[in-house]
This record gives sequence, structure tokens and C-alpha cells, in this order.
Amino acid sequence: MAKKKAPAKKAAPAKKKAPAKKKGESYMAKAPIRRLMKKVGADLVAAEALDQLINFLEKTAVATTKKAIKICNADKRKRVMAGDIRKASLKLIG
Repeated sequence: MAKKKAPAKKAAPAKKKAPAKKKGESYMAKAPIRRLMKKVGADLVAAEALDQLINFLEKTAVATTKKAIKICNADKRKRVMAGDIRKASLKLIG
């Protein structure tokens, strides 16, 4: 008689990771940023200038968020609040 194999154990579902960000891909849409620039007087905006501004804004947002998370952890909270962002952005500026 042939041996019966034990039923295979089901592996735990893998955690889904956010897709890797491709070069030139941004989390911010270009049109609203372009409208904002136009609103303050920049009638013609080069695509490269727009990309540079978006890149700067994203890096600043990431740095501010990381500092805000540290503030939350120091206060033993999980929720990032407006005050945390305010404090973190002030630390980046001055």
C-alpha cells in the first residue's frame, strides 16, 4: 500500500507591499500644481520645473511626516494629528 501524504499546510498570505515607485512617477498630480503656479503668476511653466517642484514637495512631505510620527510615538499615540504636522513643519523650517 502506498503511503498517504499529509495535507499540505497553507502558507500565511504574504503582506502586500506598495508598488515600487518608478523613476519620473509622482504621488502628486501635475495639473493642480501647475494651476497653483499659474494662480500666483507663472503663466508658462516648463515640465522640468514642474517636476522639480513636485519632487521638492514630496521630499518635504515625507520628512515632515517622519518627524510627526516621532512626535506621536513620543506622546504614545498612533494617530498623526494636525498639531503634530504643525510642530514637525516648524522644526524643518527653523
